Amino acid sequence: MHVELPILKIRNLTKQYGDGCPNCLQENAKLEKNFCPICKTVFACKNVSIDLYRGEILGIVGESGSGKSTLMKSLYFDEEITAGAGYLEDFHSGSLNIFTQSEQQKRFIRNTLLGMVYQNPMLGLKMSFSSISNIAEKQISAGNRHVKNMVNRSNELLDKVNIPLKRSKEPPKNFSGGMQQRVQIAKALSSNPPILLLDEVTTGLDLSVQASVLDLIKTIQRELNISMIVVSHDLAVIRMLADRTIVMLNGQIIEQGLTDQILEDPQHAYTQQLVYSLL
Repeated sequence: MHVELPILKIRNLTKQYGDGCPNCLQENAKLEKNFCPICKTVFACKNVSIDLYRGEILGIVGESGSGKSTLMKSLYFDEEITAGAGYLEDFHSGSLNIFTQSEQQKRFIRNTLLGMVYQNPMLGLKMSFSSISNIAEKQISAGNRHVKNMVNRSNELLDKVNIPLKRSKEPPKNFSGGMQQRVQIAKALSSNPPILLLDEVTTGLDLSVQASVLDLIKTIQRELNISMIVVSHDLAVIRMLADRTIVMLNGQIIEQGLTDQILEDPQHAYTQQLVYSLL
């Protein structure tokens, strides 16, 4: 029998701010939410384990401060984790912990196997560079040095995300929030990564713009069969996009399952509160 292996496996990922103490580092730590009242250490993520399968969209939902964005930044090496392991099927067949690799290997993973779309486009784009240059930058980082190929690829992606090619030489600072997110998506896709990380990409956008960005994400996933992790505090976004959903609270996973199952029959009191607030 063929058993499908996850394209990404994360095991017991922990990110803490502070050294910890005997109170908070023991198994049954007495924390106030995710905060140690004795030594003031904050556990942004605590023992988080996830599996992501090829071609799947995994949703992560939770309130502000639940650890969602810290998890995404850790996966993209923007944050250094405190403990835990991660394995990518497309990196040494999933045999090596990505978090213990050299900086050079981490850059390779980041530039070729992962794409990131930040909530704030200023983190993902150089606002004064042209849109086409932003997309080319990611290709150069992934080892592409052929100018004509880069230009063709950049134009192809701008067209795919519905940015008029006549505006390709314009910097993102001239664009609306929705257009900036679409340029970010084009940049993230430019090295054909198998995994795309999307962190609150529709927050702050008008509803009609949100709808067009979500529609674009669905189309890309369907056409490219790319795996995605989508973080949002908005269950409507998760309902539209995600096959499976993880619910986070105070840095930990409190519930997970098929999205329909989570939304129709939530088990944890916090998830029930989230779902009923959507109704």
